[in-house]
Amino acid sequence: MIRFVPAFCLLLAAPAFAAAPIQRVVSPGGVEAWLVEERAIPIISLEIEFRGGASLDPAGKEGLARLLAGLLEEGSGELDAVGFAEAADSIAARYGFSAGRDAVSVSATMLAENRDETIDLLRLALSQPRFDEEPLSRVKAQMISSIRSDETDPNARAAKAFYEAAFPSDPYGRPTDGTEASLAALAADDLRAALPKLIRRGEVSIGVVGAITADETGAMLDRLFSALPDGAPELLPRVEPAMEPGLTVIDLDVPQSVAMFGHAGILRDDPDYIPAFVMNYILGGGGFSSRLTVEVREKRGLSYSVYSYLLPMDRAGLYVGGVSTANAAMAESVAVISEEWRRMAEEGVTTEELDKAKRYLTGAYALQFDSNGKIADMLVGLQSAGLPIDYPEIRNALVEAVTGEDIRRVAARLLKPEALSFVVVGRPEGLGAGQ
Repeated sequence: MIRFVPAFCLLLAAPAFAAAPIQRVVSPGGVEAWLVEERAIPIISLEIEFRGGASLDPAGKEGLARLLAGLLEEGSGELDAVGFAEAADSIAARYGFSAGRDAVSVSATMLAENRDETIDLLRLALSQPRFDEEPLSRVKAQMISSIRSDETDPNARAAKAFYEAAFPSDPYGRPTDGTEASLAALAADDLRAALPKLIRRGEVSIGVVGAITADETGAMLDRLFSALPDGAPELLPRVEPAMEPGLTVIDLDVPQSVAMFGHAGILRDDPDYIPAFVMNYILGGGGFSSRLTVEVREKRGLSYSVYSYLLPMDRAGLYVGGVSTANAAMAESVAVISEEWRRMAEEGVTTEELDKAKRYLTGAYALQFDSNGKIADMLVGLQSAGLPIDYPEIRNALVEAVTGEDIRRVAARLLKPEALSFVVVGRPEGLGAGQ
């Protein structure tokens, strides 16, 4: 639901963590959060991540977590959907609810003077959602419409097939939006049963940024979490990606083919993650300066966009990328990408490439956090990844410490050109499964 938010609620603070330390706050009731106190603007941003997410969807009930998240602001307690929206507008509160493979995420932006009222309304949404028939049917219809739209979207088709191949017997391989059949079968009772499994006090990460003290944060946390069940969700164990190397072509009548490619990667807590991150910036994460862009786009004019990135999820790591190009150019693009994967694995990087990557990655880091909301989200990400509370202070030093030898070692370990799996959607010329 889109609501009007007063302009002063959208003002952005300068990166708060650059001026204020991150504080670890534990409420009297035992709820932990990381706080950056920033009083330049009387706004508070709150980010919460409840671990589990769509991975906890039972087989046959795919889309349950996403549907639940979409209904959390569609009425709660004595307030129906319209009443909830009006209550939020009356206090200039802004909420966001979403669900991904690993978590249900909740955000709130509030005026400091309306903190208690905003938290009370959020507590109601998390603990007493109504799941009324009208919004339930409407949100299901929206999700089903999106699923149908994805059938003609080559990027969506490629991603769906890639995850199915990577995790054939794990919830990671199921569509987080569900299917038409699974959504149609979901009822309000399914959502009520799932609520205490997805939204609870255990395995939660919380970031708070804005005009609020540590003591006030503790009181706010207890006010919010007092209505939620204790304990942690039953999380699934780690899983190894199992996609077969080679090529899968999915026929779709589009003028331009799309490919998603990759193989197993590493998790965020791996000691080699920072060297791998720097290496990937040079290979495919650095935009116009990356090797993939130079070789595929600049030298050969095969594609406007080609990229790669590390994807560390909670229970598995992937190293993936994507490219879109004319049907006649996809075969050559696949060959060039595979060759660059091999070249990096065997040769590493040059001193010039490494120096340029370090300058960019250290200089641009703080620019990612230009609002209180982004900083709060960063605090949650650090906690979820198990990183230390002083990570923003030491991160650039970790990047600077990466050597060419580190890159060569990590590239040899991580990059496996013979294991690359390509899912191509379109009608690429000269490509067939198994090539």
